[in-house]
Amino acid sequence: MSRDFPQKPPKKSAKTDVLPWQALISRHSPYLTGIGAESCAGDPDKALADLLQETHAGVAKATDADSVMRVLRIGKRKLAALTAAADLRGAWDDVQVMKALSDYADAAVSHALTFLLAGAHAAKTIKLPYPKTPQRDCGVIVIALGKWGARELNYSSDIDLMVIFDPAKSPVKNSDETQNFFIRLTRDLARLLDQPTGDGYVFRTDLRLRPDPGAMPLAISINAAETYYGTVGQNWERAAMIKARPMAGDDDLAADFMKIMQMWIWRKNLDFAAIQDIHSIKRQINAAQARRAGKKTKANPFLDFNVKLGHGGIREIEFFAQTQQLIFGGREPALRDPRTLVTLGTLAEKGQITAKMRDELTSAYLFLRRVEHRLQMQDDRQTHSLPSSQEAFGDVAHFAGYDTPKKFMADLEKHTGVVRKLYAGLFTEAPSLSQTGNLVFTGVEDDPETLVTLSGMGFREPGKITAAVRGWHHGRYRAVRSERARQILTEITPHLLTTLGATPHPDDAFIRFDQFLSRLPSGIPIFSMFQRNPAY
Repeated sequence: MSRDFPQKPPKKSAKTDVLPWQALISRHSPYLTGIGAESCAGDPDKALADLLQETHAGVAKATDADSVMRVLRIGKRKLAALTAAADLRGAWDDVQVMKALSDYADAAVSHALTFLLAGAHAAKTIKLPYPKTPQRDCGVIVIALGKWGARELNYSSDIDLMVIFDPAKSPVKNSDETQNFFIRLTRDLARLLDQPTGDGYVFRTDLRLRPDPGAMPLAISINAAETYYGTVGQNWERAAMIKARPMAGDDDLAADFMKIMQMWIWRKNLDFAAIQDIHSIKRQINAAQARRAGKKTKANPFLDFNVKLGHGGIREIEFFAQTQQLIFGGREPALRDPRTLVTLGTLAEKGQITAKMRDELTSAYLFLRRVEHRLQMQDDRQTHSLPSSQEAFGDVAHFAGYDTPKKFMADLEKHTGVVRKLYAGLFTEAPSLSQTGNLVFTGVEDDPETLVTLSGMGFREPGKITAAVRGWHHGRYRAVRSERARQILTEITPHLLTTLGATPHPDDAFIRFDQFLSRLPSGIPIFSMFQRNPAY
């Protein structure tokens, strides 16, 4: 892959005998300095293979959870040093860095699952059919989601996962305890990975991409998952599940689950309403809104800019690819690849985008991911925002290889400008649903711009509003369990919120409407009336 960051040749200084990449670490990253990243100058491929083998052997010898946690955390620290050094000295390109991080996540989660299953078998809580290979026919799988599923982890990324079990294959001796056992297994798996110890942590785990995380248990039966996706699964969840990848557990169960997912995600014939709903994911964002940065100045509009969620950022590139996968992937299997860059390439091959668009989006994606890595390498923080002060911004620019912040800003403007332009061109025939700012209720995280919009409407607790609206779209009330009801609801929500926001007590008015909605047997009649007569 090409690298847009300025790359200086790794020549040693005659005075200090220190390579430029080592000097960058010493100056800009206390974290990397503390874990000895500047000493990782060997073959990174061999070092990664050795690390994975060392971790495997260490977990195999471990006799308790504390020992497993220590092995995995020491391994992650070595991985952090290795990937940073390989990245900064140009030994690995961006795709190799992301894959190395993802490979270690695979290994860590698989080792942790094996340890937990073997321990439960030894305690006679479960009876594994193959105790020497605990994951074989064990009746449970771990699904990698998000960036991890696509092998695109960033430097300090968390990992999105889902645990699915099959009650019919459960090794739990007391069948009445099956659900509780797998919930505990999921909780213990997360603890092995993300509980901070004196050795740090492995990966922060996020279980919120499972079906309706506000109402469903931590571990989901395959039957419950099939029912959920077949009845109230949303198009943004289809987009998210494009990246789903079974990475540990029962191979046969994994195949069954993925067969269900493939049938649900990829629809050969999309009706008008389904396409409109896909469009609405983007239409909830006010495309005319200027890029907002919390502390931007006229001299530097990128202070506090979020390279992931900001306009022109990584999320918009991913959205650009995934929505077109949903629309065209049902008829074109080549468009079902979870990797963002591969998808952009295939879209160009199939004539859905031009070669120039592919190249511009690819270049922007790699650039922004590298900026993201530099931000996170400084102190191993899961941040995506550029600094809010000129001095700290200049440090990031230098860490990224730029002589001056001005040159860094020029490249930021070039790449985010291209993304904003191409993103704005998606689905231009459909008007924006919101005229006052973002009103986005997809995903599991609150959209920062949406919280600002709701506050501007008069709501005192915007986070509670977004949680309730997401609950509507998860079909928690009878009135919103049909696909048609949720499609109409998407269209009327901005006007509904604007109307409620104009009342003397917006939060109370919203609560009363939510209670009214919870008692309705069907939402289609009243939603249709609101849609036809918005003045009501």
